[in-house]
Amino acid sequence: MKPVTLTERIRDTGNQMRKSERKVADYVLANLGNVINMRIVDLAAQAEVSEPTVVRFCRAVGCEGFQDFKLALAQELASNPGFGKVAVTDTDSVADFSRKVFDSTIDTLLKVRDSLNPGNIHKAITALTNANRVEFYGHGASAAVAADAQHRFFRLQLASAAYSDTHIQKMSALSLQKGDVVVAISQSGRTRSLLDTIELVKDMDAIVIGMAPSGTPIAEAATIPICIDVDEEFEIYTPLSSRIAHLAVIDVLAVGVAQRKGPRLQGHLYRLRAGMQSLRISDTDQES
Repeated sequence: MKPVTLTERIRDTGNQMRKSERKVADYVLANLGNVINMRIVDLAAQAEVSEPTVVRFCRAVGCEGFQDFKLALAQELASNPGFGKVAVTDTDSVADFSRKVFDSTIDTLLKVRDSLNPGNIHKAITALTNANRVEFYGHGASAAVAADAQHRFFRLQLASAAYSDTHIQKMSALSLQKGDVVVAISQSGRTRSLLDTIELVKDMDAIVIGMAPSGTPIAEAATIPICIDVDEEFEIYTPLSSRIAHLAVIDVLAVGVAQRKGPRLQGHLYRLRAGMQSLRISDTDQES
């Protein structure tokens, strides 16, 4: 299990703080990059509280004092350099929060890219390429990822389906055969019903590719875990970076399968593209 970060402790204990201490917490969360360079008198002035209130705030989040707090915050920002740059506040302009959302997403994608296990990606691509049947399971936000994945993979001449209903997932799992593949997608890695279905899939000797955070039950239960660790850093203002990271990894797997299939797949994709042209409005149609 991942250790709790300082910023997570600030959020978790916020409701238990005095009103004046919450003012410090709110200012810190909105100005992380600046706080590490402040004196205690500066933070007190900006948060409109007294210096003793700042000290009480630091102790409330597990630090001995202000200097210890700044050191812990600096260490967290050093390990996650994009975090302090993308904190969205309720006073941001459209241009400000638009930039921050994009910066957050880019930062997330780079971190996920660098943390992927190439060996497990290779195993997943091999299993998908050789599968008679590929199914994608997901709930909530992950259901949208599963649907997009099914659209991506059926174009690769793989019998595929996407299911978000628990009962349908279980019925599907019980009809699988050896060599079939289920891609279980979960942004939390802890969905109980999905974990139960994974066990059914394995009972049928099918392969489970688990896309979930490392150390979570779904990642540990998967035949081939693809760990996607994304911290959604905001509460109300939450860019859906984890969903986009999952979609990017789906694209990695799809490109790998397409590469394995080679020229015979290219002909099929060209035919699909040509067949779709009749459904689109051409420049000639617009002119007429």
